[in-house]
This record gives sequence, structure tokens and C-alpha cells, in this order.
Amino acid sequence: MKENMHFDTNGGTKSSRIVTNTDTAKVDFPIVGIGASAGGLEALIAFLSNVPKNSGLAFVIIQHMEQMRKDILVELLQSATSMKVVQAVENLSVQPDYVYVIPPNKEMSIQHGVLRLFDFIMPYTLHLPIDFFFRSLANDQQERSIGVILSGMGADGTSGLRAIKEKGGVVFIQEPSSAKYEGMPRSAIEAGLADVVSPAETLPSKIVSHLEQMPLIYSVDKDLAETELSSYDRIMILLRSQTGHDFSSYKKNTVDRRIDRRMGVHQIDKITTYVRFLQENPQELELLFKEFLIGVTSFFREPTEWELLKEKAIPALLAERAPTNTIRVWVSGCATGEEAYSLAIVFKEVLEQLKPSQDFSMQIFATDLDREAIDKAREGVFSANIAEDMSAERLNRYFVKVDRGYQVIKTIRDMVIFAQQNMIKDPPFTRIDILTCRNLLIYLTPELQKKLMPLFHYSLNPGGFLFLGSAEAVGNFTDLFKPLDRKSRLYKRRQPLLQAEPVKFPTSFAPAQAATNQSVKVQNIQSLADKLILQFYSPPTVLVNAKGDILYITGRTGKYLEPAAGKVNWNIFAMAREGLNYKLSNTFYKALRQKEAVTYKNAIVKNEGGSQMVDITVNPLKEPEALRGMVMIVFTDVDTPNVIETTNPAGRITANSPREAELERELMQARQVWQVASTEMQISQEELKSSNEELQSSNEELQSTNEELSTTKEEIQSLNEELKTVNFELQANLDELSLANNDMKNLLDSTKIATLFLDNSLCVKRFTNQMSVVSKLISSDAGRPITDIASDLFYPELTEDVGEVLRTLNTVEKQVMSYNGCWFNARILPYRTLEDKIDGVVITFVNITESKVLEAELRQTKLALEQRIIDQGEELVQVNDSLQNEMKLSHREVAAGKEPK
Repeated sequence: MKENMHFDTNGGTKSSRIVTNTDTAKVDFPIVGIGASAGGLEALIAFLSNVPKNSGLAFVIIQHMEQMRKDILVELLQSATSMKVVQAVENLSVQPDYVYVIPPNKEMSIQHGVLRLFDFIMPYTLHLPIDFFFRSLANDQQERSIGVILSGMGADGTSGLRAIKEKGGVVFIQEPSSAKYEGMPRSAIEAGLADVVSPAETLPSKIVSHLEQMPLIYSVDKDLAETELSSYDRIMILLRSQTGHDFSSYKKNTVDRRIDRRMGVHQIDKITTYVRFLQENPQELELLFKEFLIGVTSFFREPTEWELLKEKAIPALLAERAPTNTIRVWVSGCATGEEAYSLAIVFKEVLEQLKPSQDFSMQIFATDLDREAIDKAREGVFSANIAEDMSAERLNRYFVKVDRGYQVIKTIRDMVIFAQQNMIKDPPFTRIDILTCRNLLIYLTPELQKKLMPLFHYSLNPGGFLFLGSAEAVGNFTDLFKPLDRKSRLYKRRQPLLQAEPVKFPTSFAPAQAATNQSVKVQNIQSLADKLILQFYSPPTVLVNAKGDILYITGRTGKYLEPAAGKVNWNIFAMAREGLNYKLSNTFYKALRQKEAVTYKNAIVKNEGGSQMVDITVNPLKEPEALRGMVMIVFTDVDTPNVIETTNPAGRITANSPREAELERELMQARQVWQVASTEMQISQEELKSSNEELQSSNEELQSTNEELSTTKEEIQSLNEELKTVNFELQANLDELSLANNDMKNLLDSTKIATLFLDNSLCVKRFTNQMSVVSKLISSDAGRPITDIASDLFYPELTEDVGEVLRTLNTVEKQVMSYNGCWFNARILPYRTLEDKIDGVVITFVNITESKVLEAELRQTKLALEQRIIDQGEELVQVNDSLQNEMKLSHREVAAGKEPK
């Protein structure tokens, strides 16, 4: 099924020095590419410390590093593994049991097992070295490529992993929950690229197990037995029943590689075991289906072709098109929509350059088999690494920055209509001006490719353009398409001399091979038995058309028919032996007139054995449908001795000489010929009358149908106007909804109040940007339970309070403190819909830190005043006591007759 991969589990010959080499010898050991970013050091140490000794693997680490960490990373990783850890240099030949680390501020690729370094110039684009290396690894190692993604922020590596999957390689991802930063692992998993997801410390053992399993698979499947071929057919049947799609038209080598990869991931060495695994695990069928649909696409892939499209194809269409006529485009196999949006952007640029004052429109139909890819394409949100695929001008003009990367602007998104379609069996789009089918044909069988080219020709308008991938061509259909230049994959539609009918694809597929083989065996037995019976037990029979031309013969008819002398003539009347000529013709035309079987009894035919008496039966066939209009003539021998015709027909005069007898026979033959001709003329006249009446009736029916079609056309036009009106109303509603959403977003942002919306299951529905102050929420947390999300607040009873609000519909309000010392007023109230239904809760967090600080200051001021009042009160008491004592002393002195002081 594919080449055996040599995997040396003993490590082979190990070198202790760095080898630089520019040779192009093929590497015969696995090379593992590892991508890591922020927080990747811990993951790398955990990974390398669990790689078994003498594994025979080579590891190339691509990490985002700063210049000052040039030597530190190598030293730290060397302490975690017994393998030799070195920093990569130019033209370094990769060796097994080595770890190679990319230098800072460099980009690195691999070619024929040799590392190549490139200076990274700080430009307008992002630095994505992991994607860059993974793409080169996929091209260099093909199906043997292995990609690993560890902890990191952003989405670097996702695009490169897609290239590895496209080439049939395998992808290992660190479990996001075990990563310090889960951005890169989660991006790869959400893109559907992960074969194995596991913590960093267990990934090495899974890689080794996968590689040890693969040679067993290839050796077993090298010469497939009949049972294994049956297992392959069963996999196709299981996929068809589960997904509704059949992959029997895909190249078998491609399908085999995808199946082998899934078997290797699950460490299954027999295809029969994998069939049982598929039957017991329906989710594996979905993963296998996704495996077949992995597509590599990007914006403006192969820029030269896009420039040709921009400079020649689209201007040619605009030059011949009125502004009112919409340009129609079909992007087949659009995947996640990059090429469809690229085409819309190019059209926009051409229109602004050539005819800025005219309002041309383009309608792009983008189709694919994968529903999830269509949904992603319709959303129009792409990772930040698309900055590598286009200029900064295009990026700033046609994209807006969002949380997950960049989103295509609304005017471009409105130009594209996405739909799910199976190009092989679904009806094609018609009246198309540009049809793109890039890097899809290479996965289909040559037979199917030959059917698709006439279909593409049928779909395109005269002068339309076909845009293929770099590895595809129109093949032998040069009479249908011509290239714009010698090296281009952009073709223009030709008008062939002979117009062919469009290809009609079946809506269902053939049954399983086993059932078909059994049916063929039964049909072969039946056919042989019928042939034997016709040969030995049935009378000689001839099948002719209405003119007597022989179509089919069964049995031995040599006694009744012989080829006439001269030019070959297969008409039965010319081949009839003496004695049958006119008896056969009379019976034949009589049967045609009466439209039923007619038998002529006891006709005498002369042949080499003398004279033989025979019955001739002429039967005009009405059934089956395929034989209607034909005539079956059956010759049945009469069991009597050979006779000589001595009887004299009534009214016939006995000839006196051989000459008279000969003249008499010729006269009777002439009369019979005249009678046959007269009969044929009468039949023709009757048929012409009948045909004339049928034509008059058909004419009346056509007139009636024409009137009905005119009425239907008017109704359709009216319905079309109604649909346009409804469409305008819907568009207006969408604009109003978009405006309302913008107003609501600005309103919530302007309040600077952290707001969180939860559903009845306490899962996050949406939140405002201010929530980042109180929680670690990100856009991908939508749908996660609130209990799984870390919070900066001392609020352990949040879940209980939310449940209390949902149960009692009463508002709960509390003041809670965060870990950084800030205070928030938490208010929980029910979420009521316009229909007055409860659909979760709304939680608001208002920052009251300043109020709390003022409150504390006021409290301290109050205490100080109270203390001062108390102190002053004590002083007043002391003064009062002193005065009272003095007054008492004065009273005593007065009482004693002394003068008070």
C-alpha cells in the first residue's frame, strides 16, 4: 500500500560530532519536529526526559526565543536528556539521537535531511518559525513527517501541521490542561489536526509505539489477500452509511495511507481488526472521514497564477460584460474559504483599477464536502498567521482584528455564498464565468478526472476560465480548454467542433463487491444454461427488424437460409432458400398488418439434402420494451419424409415443357412481388395518415403547453419580485440587527461594568471586555461551566448564589474582594427574555474600591473624633470637679465668717 518505513529501534550507528553535509541522501530514520513558545521550557524538559535511550529518533525544536537566551536553552535541555543537544547551524545534517535547537531570530527549513537557516527581517508580518519549518518537514519527509505542538500562545504551528497531515504525516499535541499556555495546542486541536492528545511526558512513548507499529502494518498489507480486500470494501461501506459519502472514486493509494495512519495511531496491525474497531466505535468513522478531507489551502496560494488571473482573466470578463450582468464564479472544494475570499479580493481590486465608476457585481459559489469547514469559512475568521500570505495593505484593508485573529470584512463576505456539495454526484452550477478546482483532482482516480473535465466545460460560459492547481492539468481535453500561457494552470474554455453531452453522475453507488461477485456467478450459470437450451432444444429462430434485416440468430438455420451471391446482404428475404422466398415475405407482411403472430404451414424448402417441409411462424414483438418493433421468425420442421412438390395448385395449368414451367414460376413470382409492394404501400399510407393525426394532436398539445408555460413564466416573475422584496426586507433587518448589536456593544463597553451572562446550566454565554479584570475569561471559554474558570475574587459561594437566584428569582447583591485588594459589588439577577422566560442569570461586577477606601477613611475619622470628644469630656470633668471643690471651700469660709478668696 505504501513504501516500508525503516525505523531503527536500536538507534543505529551514533556519532558524537556535529556533521555538516550538503548531500541529498535520503534520511532513513524518523525526524520529529517540535514547536513550542511561551511556557515551552517546562514542556520540552518533560518531553525530552522521557525519550527512551537509543530511540533512533532525531528531534528538531522550534521555539520563539530572544537573543539573550542563545546558550541557556541548550544547556537546560542537555541536562534533561542523554541525547546530544546542539544549536542548529547552516547545512547541518540531521543525525539520529540528536536534538537540534533553532537559533534566535532565525527561520529554519529542512531539505533532504539537511537544516537550512534564514535571517528573519523584522517586517510587517508575524514571525511564525514553527509553521515555516513544519511545511518544509512535510515536503521533505512526506508521509513520514511527525509534528509535535507543546505549550505556547497564539496559533503558530497550526498551518504547518495541516501541511503535515496533507502529506500523510502524524500529529501529536500536548494536552491543553497540562500546558502552561494552551493557545497553540488548543488552536491545533480546534482545527481538527490532532492524532494524539496527551501530556508532554507521555508523548515520546506514544510516538515510539506509533513508529514501531507502522512497519507491521505495511508488511501485512503489502500483498493484500481477498479477505483484506473485502475489509477495505467494508470500510468504504461503513463510511458511506455513517457519512453519506463514498470514497471509492478516490485514489486507492491515498485512501490506503489515510487508513494506515489511523491504524498506526491506535496501534492496530491488521485491517480486519480495524474494521471491527470501526464497527464498535462510530466516532472513529467520523475521525477517518475527517482524515480523508484534510485540505491544505491559504490566501493567494501560488501568487503568479493569481497575478495572471488579475491581469488577464478578470479584465477580459469585465470587457465583455455589462454592469448589470453578474459575474458568476464556482469555487469547488473550497475547504475553509481562503481561495474564495482571495478571488473576491482580487475582483474588488481589478474593478477599482479598471472601472471604478461602474458598479459590477460578482457572485461566488464556494462548495465543499465538509460541513464543518463550510461553517468555518462562512464565519470568515482566520488565525493571525495569514499575515504571511498577503501584504500589509491587503491585510489592513480587507480584514479586521478580532480576538481569534483576523476576520474578513463584511463587504467581501457578502460576495461569497457557501454551501455543502458533493461534486461527484450532486448537480453542477451552470452559467459560470470562472471555475476553480485546485488540488482536488489529484486525489481522484483518472477515470473520474476524465468525467469531470467535460462537466467543467458544460458548467462554464463560452470564454469562461478554469483555474486548476499546480499539480493538475486538463490532460487530453485540449479540445475543450486552452492555457493562457505555456506554464499556466489557468485555462480558457473552447467551443468544440462536436458538442458533447454533459456528464451525468449517479446518485447512488455500486453495492458491495462480495454481493456483486455472487450476483455475477448466478448470472453466468443462468446465461450458460440458456445458451445450452437454445443450441440443442429450441427451433431455429431469427430476429429481424421491420425491413427484414437480420439482427440475431439462434439454432441452425442453414437448411432455410444461405448467403446470396455477390455483395454481402444480411436481409432475410435475400437469404431465403428456394421455396421460402415469397411464402416467407407474404407471411411476414401479413403479420405486420395484423400486428399478431402468423404461421404458414407445410412450406417446402429445397436444400442440399433434398426437399424439407417446414412451418414458418412470424411474430411481431411488443414486449419486452427493448425488443418492441422487431420481428421474430421461427422455423419448425414437420416430421415427414423428404417430399417432392407434385401437387398442382388450384387453377394452375400443367406446363407442357420446362420453358413454360419456368415462365409460369417467374409470372407467379412477379405477381407475389407486386402484391407485396401493394401491401407495403397500403401500410405506408395508413401509417402516414396515423402519423399526420398524431402530429396534429401533438401540435395542439404543444400550443396548450406553450400557453401554460407563458402563464408559469409570469407567475415565476411575480414570485421572483416577491422574493427580491423579501430579500431586501431581510437585508434591512440584518442591517438593523447589526446596528443594534454595535450599539449594545458600545453601551456595555461605555459603562465599564464587568457583565457576565450564564445559561440555566451555569455555562458562559457571553461577557463584556471588563470581565478580564475579575476573571481569566477568553473568547473560547463560551460554553464552559463557570465552575471551571479561574477567578480573581474571594467569592466561593458564587455558584450557590446563582442557584438561589434561579430558584427564587430574587436578586442577590454582595460586596466581594479580589486577590489584588480591589472591591467589587456583585449583583446577580435573573435573565428574562422578551417572552418573559428565564434563560439564565446576569452577573454584574461594579468596582467600588474607591468607595471602600473613602468608607475606611470616614470610619477612621469618626473614631478619631469620638476619641477626641471623650478626651475633651474627661478634661471638662476634671475642671468641673476643681470648680466644685473651690466653691465648697468658699462656702466653708463664708460659713466660718471668713472672706472668700
